[in-house]
Amino acid sequence: MTDKVTNIVNSFQSGFVFTTNDFGVESSKQPTVNRILNNMVAAGKICRLSKGRFYKPRITQFGELQPDTYQIVKDLIEKNGKTIGYITGYTAFNQLLLTTQVPVTLQIGRAKEKNPIKRGIYKISFIKQLNAITKTNTPLLRLLDCLRFFKEIPDAMPNNTCRRLLHLFGELTPEQKAATKRLALNYNPGTIALLGAILETLNSDEDTNALFKALNPLTTYKLNIATEILPNQSKWYIK
Repeated sequence: MTDKVTNIVNSFQSGFVFTTNDFGVESSKQPTVNRILNNMVAAGKICRLSKGRFYKPRITQFGELQPDTYQIVKDLIEKNGKTIGYITGYTAFNQLLLTTQVPVTLQIGRAKEKNPIKRGIYKISFIKQLNAITKTNTPLLRLLDCLRFFKEIPDAMPNNTCRRLLHLFGELTPEQKAATKRLALNYNPGTIALLGAILETLNSDEDTNALFKALNPLTTYKLNIATEILPNQSKWYIK
């Protein structure tokens, strides 16, 4: 069994995160596989990411690299070929060029809330997503999350953030914008207000009636964005 496990591990690419389920053995033999993997960790041949999760390290001139973000959380965002979550929050802020900070906290959008967990150097927390999560709408949900957490984007100025968001939403197709407006109605009012103001700034003829009707005129949202960047913000109760 040791030779079989070793050969399979050697066939994995560096950085691939695996568990005993990846060895094609019946459940009664998985404890044996797990024991062999733990021995390989002790021998320095592989690394343990978290309990029951292992990877073959990739060594560069800068030292040992952790697995990429997808490998670390893949079981939390996909199950049996179905999308059940998506990477958002600080990672999305960085990937969408809203911040230059590299996150050590990973945030996952999910339908069901979970307690935070730790994997490798990362703390993983979960954000409740009220919309159905699919591969198609995941990019739109990530954008809406950027609006939702506008004031929490690290090392970013409101005006620069808004300019970047105007660019990102401006790249959406009419169909994507329509889908985004539908999805936004399951978000908090602050997200709805900022989306409405952005879409109207991009196109004064954009139909934002459903978004506007979802807002309470007695509630305002302080975002500190200059009026020359978001000129219609007062209509959307943004200050």
